[in-house]
Amino acid sequence: MTVQISNLLLFLGCALVTALPRVLPFIVIRSIRLPAPVIKWLAYIPVCIMTALIVSSLFIRSGGRVLIDWQAAVAVLPALIVSILTKNLLYAVIAGVAAMALLRFLS
Repeated sequence: MTVQISNLLLFLGCALVTALPRVLPFIVIRSIRLPAPVIKWLAYIPVCIMTALIVSSLFIRSGGRVLIDWQAAVAVLPALIVSILTKNLLYAVIAGVAAMALLRFLS
């Protein structure tokens, strides 16, 4: 299999465009002292991310109706328990993904 230089440049450009908005804020924030209210507000971001992940996974639109994906609803439970116990978004997401993988494997 050969790789054309245009495809390689395209992949590198896409990687750069994807990485810049994710890395630049950390580089900029590292050298700035944020006020206490901003730091307090940022503490809620993991909760917002977790809520967005859960809500977007739980509901399915089918034929003009909104249904609950029961497989996802069951997979949320271990993620919720892990997030309450550890207060760690990464562990909660890993628990949810593992639970969903196990449910899909079993069904």
